[in-house]
Amino acid sequence: MTKTPSNELTRRKFISHSSAALGAAAFGPFILRGQNLNSKINAAAIGAGGKGSSDTDNNARCGANIVALCDVDLNRLRERGEKYPGAATYQDFRKMLEKEKSIDAVSVSTPDHMHAVAAITAMKMGKHVYVQKPLTQSVYEARVMRKVAKEQKVATQMGNQGSAGSGLRRAVQVIQSGIIGDVTELHVWSNRPIWPQGIDRPKGADPIPEHINWDIWQGPAEHRPYKAGVYHPFKWRGWQAYGTGALGDMACHTVNMPFRALKMGYPDVVEAEDFSPMNDETYPLNSRLRFEFPAREGMVPLKFWWYDGKKDGTQNQPNKDTASKIRNTFGNIRGSGCLLIGSKGQIYTPDDYGSRYYISLNDEKKFKDSRKHGADQAIADDYWKSPGHNQEWFDMMNGGRAAYSNFDNSAYLTEIILLGCIALRIGKKRMEWDGPNMKSPNTPEAAQFVKRDYLNGYTL
Repeated sequence: MTKTPSNELTRRKFISHSSAALGAAAFGPFILRGQNLNSKINAAAIGAGGKGSSDTDNNARCGANIVALCDVDLNRLRERGEKYPGAATYQDFRKMLEKEKSIDAVSVSTPDHMHAVAAITAMKMGKHVYVQKPLTQSVYEARVMRKVAKEQKVATQMGNQGSAGSGLRRAVQVIQSGIIGDVTELHVWSNRPIWPQGIDRPKGADPIPEHINWDIWQGPAEHRPYKAGVYHPFKWRGWQAYGTGALGDMACHTVNMPFRALKMGYPDVVEAEDFSPMNDETYPLNSRLRFEFPAREGMVPLKFWWYDGKKDGTQNQPNKDTASKIRNTFGNIRGSGCLLIGSKGQIYTPDDYGSRYYISLNDEKKFKDSRKHGADQAIADDYWKSPGHNQEWFDMMNGGRAAYSNFDNSAYLTEIILLGCIALRIGKKRMEWDGPNMKSPNTPEAAQFVKRDYLNGYTL
């Protein structure tokens, strides 16, 4: 194995590790507690239903022993326990981690507000951790997640599965080759939300179902009455107390490729340019945000626009002039996508993961599939072909190279994205941003949204 660099990555080293040519592990050597290199990993799941179901199954396919399952919903827990009858079952992840001493690795597939408290608790106990996207609910949590992962020397991965796709990794390589020149504009859009947003908290309370531990579900958030069909399951994403809205849900997928290709780093300005009415409970039904990035390591200044939801019944997307080549080629713009505009041409990807991309140089009127474009074909393949998203995490646990979305990369991406949530909550203001110090020089009211309060006995 190639000798690994020190744990504390410089910005230059971060860029190299986030590139398509990712080499040796970014952290290391990893501390493999409770198992040797030739034994099976003992894995546990925090959040066993929903996305946790596939995360657990994927870990089992990678050879893990599933030794424990945790979910606040007993119906889900019993169902998953039938598939893994040897696994101990819990409703409280803290009790699980305390009692199950054999656990080597943990997947966290809960609502956003529980990601950091569960993952950091596990990492501080020496467990390797896989966490669903977005990695955290707040900017501060993302910073702490990176720090703890380095200190504990544990293997980590965020669940933005498109990271393992050859199309995404190839696009990163091709863009960094300069095929479309200096990229000055990035446009990313999503058809989310597909859950309730733009609503206020309902009044009253409903009986708590016997199979749900509502107190544990709410975790460190300020507790509120249970309302059937309002928060659990799935509909929590739009609530500021529990989720991160459309931006937090999808940008870890759709911004992943350009984040790596354009070495985006911290923006110095973030502004919510336009959004539907918003209250203190949920995120808006639609939004348009602008992030401004300064020049960085061979990259010119960049403006990045994010669009989500529907406006006047129409999908919120780049305007006709900006997306004219997409319309000329495909007739319409799909519900999710990404468009990079450079001095020599454009690259368009029409899905959440960046699995396919199309190229149009300045002298071309339409986009062409990258696999058939001569300029793309002239660039030799030089990127890491993934063994599989979860397998990367297992290989990292066994001393291999760093997983593509290890926390040093994915926490950085998450932190940048969550600045958009802050911008929405302070209103239509030009928020200057000091990334290293996590604060805004001109909008001090942003500070209250950088770091949350942890109630009910929970801490980081």
